[in-house]
Amino acid sequence: MKIDWDRRTCARRGHVTYEPHEAELKHRLHAHTGLGEAWRCLRCGDFALGAPHGSGPAGDAPLVPRGKVLRDLFILRFLAVERLVRGVFIVLVALAIWKFSNSQDSVRQLFDENLDVFRPVFQHFHYDLDHSPVVDSIRKSFGYKHSTLMAVAGALLAYALIEIVEAFGLWRGERWAEYLTVVATAAFLPLEIYELTEKVSPFKIVTLALNVLAVLWILLSKRLFGLRGGRAAFEAERHSASLMEVEATAGLAVGTT
Repeated sequence: MKIDWDRRTCARRGHVTYEPHEAELKHRLHAHTGLGEAWRCLRCGDFALGAPHGSGPAGDAPLVPRGKVLRDLFILRFLAVERLVRGVFIVLVALAIWKFSNSQDSVRQLFDENLDVFRPVFQHFHYDLDHSPVVDSIRKSFGYKHSTLMAVAGALLAYALIEIVEAFGLWRGERWAEYLTVVATAAFLPLEIYELTEKVSPFKIVTLALNVLAVLWILLSKRLFGLRGGRAAFEAERHSASLMEVEATAGLAVGTT
């Protein structure tokens, strides 16, 4: 079943109505009913009872996302939530590394004490805990310099900041955020591919595929870097979907016949 993004959004956020000063356009958007005046919603096109939310020249009417533009905004906001969650998670990891860097000796001691407790249990199941890859990785981290760990924490915080800025920009549908998302995501694709050459896992494959699809979708649908006509074609597409533009064009067509 096809989703009606316009009515779905209006049901959640309410209608958006506007009274244009132009008489012909005002006539097309206004109606009298037994319950009072009604105005066409600029998003879903249905008539809504009550006074308009704004008035003025048609050129000053709010450009309300509708149709494909509204669907694209929904996808951008899904990506924004994913970026925000990832950014918050990376911040927590950076804070954990920073805290660890200030107490390596105590953490090492606690780790060795707990390892002594669990060693007999793992030996019972014929598992060599001392040569476990996970244990080896943890022990190697204890040997990292404080400055190295601080640099890693700082790099993670910088990356998290980029993700969070992307999230807020994408949520608002800002064009600069779309550029930032494409550049930042594409920059890390070689690293993700390299990780796959080291060890293949379903999670890494899915993550790489989603990032590639996100980059391609934003590039093509938002016409970035001059693709498919660039910004001019993108703005024309937005305006062509506007109810005010549709009705103005229809009124001109009627007037010339």
